[in-house]
Amino acid sequence: MTAEEVIDLVESRGAKEAAKEVDVVTTGTFGAMCSSGAFLNFGHSEPPIKMQKVWLNGVPAYTGVAAVDAYIGATELKEEDNMHYGGAHVIEDLISGEVLSLKATSYGTDCYPRREIETSITLDMMNQAYLFNPRNAYQNYAVATNSTDRILFTYMGKLLPNYGNATFSSAGQLSPLMNDPKCRTIGIGTRIFLGGGVGYVSWEGTQFSTTAPVKNGVPTRPSRSIAVIGDLKKMSTEYIRALTLHGYGISLAVGLGVPIPILDEEMMESVAIRDEDIFAPVFDYSVQSRSRKVLTEVSYAELRSGHIELFGKDVKTSSLSSYYKARQIANELKKSIEKGTFLLSEPVQALPSEKSSKPLEIRSKEGVKI
Repeated sequence: MTAEEVIDLVESRGAKEAAKEVDVVTTGTFGAMCSSGAFLNFGHSEPPIKMQKVWLNGVPAYTGVAAVDAYIGATELKEEDNMHYGGAHVIEDLISGEVLSLKATSYGTDCYPRREIETSITLDMMNQAYLFNPRNAYQNYAVATNSTDRILFTYMGKLLPNYGNATFSSAGQLSPLMNDPKCRTIGIGTRIFLGGGVGYVSWEGTQFSTTAPVKNGVPTRPSRSIAVIGDLKKMSTEYIRALTLHGYGISLAVGLGVPIPILDEEMMESVAIRDEDIFAPVFDYSVQSRSRKVLTEVSYAELRSGHIELFGKDVKTSSLSSYYKARQIANELKKSIEKGTFLLSEPVQALPSEKSSKPLEIRSKEGVKI
């Protein structure tokens, strides 16, 4: 069953009985995940080149690895078309089979004499191309609003003046890490649905933290996350899409689903969590600080109703995460498991049970205590 379907079963039969009937519950999410990108190997030219700088359709890729390896980050911007085209568009264009321009320059060496190359390339022409996303599927996230008298353009979208709207980004009751809040079944090596293909949890996600306050068993702040990896050549633009956030930049919408095996009654209670029991913090994004105060907490049921109340004002809400696509992913994963075309895997290593996320301070070298 999906995490949405199992709610009614648990309400009618109880978690203990439901746990006897259901082996696996599927989850899904589809939203902006900036911490995404792809490793690419272009193959060697004749004569060969040690690529020092690389551009794909005019978007710089990072090349501080081997001669013809590069990493294209989703949020990287095209140099001559600022904020309209970026790394996420390159990734989407590769998946859709588009022909991309590849330019590289080098200082030249005895073993890599070529100093420049310009050519055309497709995904099929590359040796390897795999999505490697350092932080996806954030466990809960902020609700953004704006107290000032001007429009703000943020990674949470356009925020209207004087609390004119509030935006959020989570699939709530369908979100993978909301359904396994302590990551009892999700760990390194867990096989997942990623971008329409098969992927794996490769590590804890960046900014992974277990210190957030908890309500109804679920963190009420951004908390755990996962790093994931998967073959770009097996993915679909149905589940990997470039996003342009006006006035902010580029991001990548990633479709991700995780199957959660029902180990026991406690696990069943976790996957039956409902939107009305999951709470997110509301922050004023006009405060230009990493330490914004929480204005209030609201449930995902309230957020998904289209309105929340803030300081006595009715504030419209909208989501940067598609619940429709999250449901589609959970259903597709369920069908694949039923057909036997998607097999569950046990983690080879658990994610950290205790960890905090550190801030960056400005220090002198002498001020660092070792």
